[in-house]
Amino acid sequence: MGNLLYIVAVILIIAWAIGFFAFQVGWFIHLLIVIAIIAIVVKLIQGK
Repeated sequence: MGNLLYIVAVILIIAWAIGFFAFQVGWFIHLLIVIAIIAIVVKLIQGK
């Protein structure tokens, strides 16, 4: 489960970067980065 969470977080960060620099979608792109950061923090907390 931890690896899956990490993979999802990385995919969301990549999607955010592509969307932010290519499409300028607005609030949705920032929502993706917030979800990715939350996923990374949860993984770090569960890993210890």
